[in-house]
Amino acid sequence: MKVTAVKGFSDVLPGEVERWQFVEEKARRVCAAYNFAEIRIPILEKTELFSRSLGETTDIVEKEMYTFADQDTLLTLRPEGTAGVVRAYVESEMYKTEPARKLYYMGPMFRRERPQKGRMRQFHQIGAEALGRSDPWIDAELLLLLHDFFGAVELKGARLELNSLGDGQCRPKYRAQLLDFLKQRESSLCGNCRRRMERNPLRVLDCKVPGCIAATKDAPSILDFLCEPCGAHFESVQQVLRQADVGYILNPRMVRGLDYYCRTTFEWTSDQLGAQNTVAAGGRYDGLVQELGGPPIPGVGFAIGVERLTLLLRPGEAPASEGPSLYVVWVGSKARDWAFPLIHRLRRKGLSVEMDGEERSLKSQMRRADKLNAKSVLIVGDNELQKGLAVLRDMTSKQQEEISLDTMERELLVRRAR
Repeated sequence: MKVTAVKGFSDVLPGEVERWQFVEEKARRVCAAYNFAEIRIPILEKTELFSRSLGETTDIVEKEMYTFADQDTLLTLRPEGTAGVVRAYVESEMYKTEPARKLYYMGPMFRRERPQKGRMRQFHQIGAEALGRSDPWIDAELLLLLHDFFGAVELKGARLELNSLGDGQCRPKYRAQLLDFLKQRESSLCGNCRRRMERNPLRVLDCKVPGCIAATKDAPSILDFLCEPCGAHFESVQQVLRQADVGYILNPRMVRGLDYYCRTTFEWTSDQLGAQNTVAAGGRYDGLVQELGGPPIPGVGFAIGVERLTLLLRPGEAPASEGPSLYVVWVGSKARDWAFPLIHRLRRKGLSVEMDGEERSLKSQMRRADKLNAKSVLIVGDNELQKGLAVLRDMTSKQQEEISLDTMERELLVRRAR
C-alpha cells in the first residue's frame, strides 16, 4: 500500500525548490540592507502563547491550531511567527541591552484549514518584526522593505492596502458605534459573527461570508474616529510612502484577523490568487510585548506567504535548476578508478561534479550529462590514461580540447573561477 503525504502538507521538489531558494536569498539580502538580523524560533510553543497573543475568539485559536497534550502541558505547532519572536525577545530579555531590535525569520507554520490554492495546512512564511520603536517611520520602513523585496523578485501587480485601527484612546468609541450598527443588522449576519459581535465587533468586518459583507457594506469607517495622535501617525506613514513613490489604497474595512493589532495595518494583495489574495500582511502591535510578560515596548511587523508568492512569480523570474559544473565520463575500469579520487578532490574544493558508478556506454553517459544540464564533460578512458590526456568538452559551444592529466585539476579550478 502506497503511503502518501498528509492532506494539506506538500513536498517542494527539485525544479520548484530553486524558486523558493531564489525568494529566500532575495529576502536575506533586502533584510540585511535594512539591518534586520535573523532569528530562529521553535516550531512548537506552549498553547497559552497563541491564545493570549492572537485572541481566543480568532478563527486560528478556535478552530485551526494543531494542539496536543504533552503530559501536563498543552503544546501547539506555531500558526504564525510574531508571537514566537516576541516571546523570545521577552524571555531572553533583549530589551535590557538594546530595546530597539529588528529581526526576521523564515520557516513553516501550521493551521488546520481547508486546503486550496495558496493555502496549505503546512505553509511557509518570511516575516520581520521591529520592536522598541513607536514612531511612524519604522512602520513606513517595513513597507518600503516589502516594496524593495517585491521589486527584487520582480513581482508584478501586487497592491498595497492600508488602514489604521487606532489605539486604546479612540478605538472604544468606534467599537461602540460599530456595535450599534451591527445590532441593527444582526439577523443578516452569520452565526460566527453574531456569536463574536459583543466581544469583538471589528471581527465582523473581516468575515468573508457574502451575507456579512453585504450587511456591513455601509459600516462606519474607523478612519473617521482616529484621535489626533493616531491620525498624525497614520498621515506620517502615508507621507513617507508618497515621497518614495509607493502607491497604496486606503481600505477601512481591513481589520486583520488577530487581536494584537493597533494603528497601522496593511496587506499586499494580488488579483491572480483568487479568494486567498493576500501575499503579505502585518501591522503595529504595541501591547503584545507587555501581554507576554515584558515591559510596555511597541512593535510592528509583517509576514509574507511563500507559497502564494512563488505562485505569482513567472518562470523567468527565478533561476532554473543548475546542473553540475563538470560531468566525468569514463570508459574502462582503470579510468573509473582514476576518476573517482579526482572528483572527490574537486568537490572538496567547491566544484560541482557528477559521475556514474555503473559501467555504461560513452553515448549513454553523454546523454545523462546532457539531461543533467552539465556545463562541461571530461572524457577519460583507459587509452587516454596511458597517453596522459583527457578530453574536455564544453556542452554549450560543443567545442572540445585535449587536456593534460598532470595539470587537469588546476586547470579545471581556474576555469571555474573565470
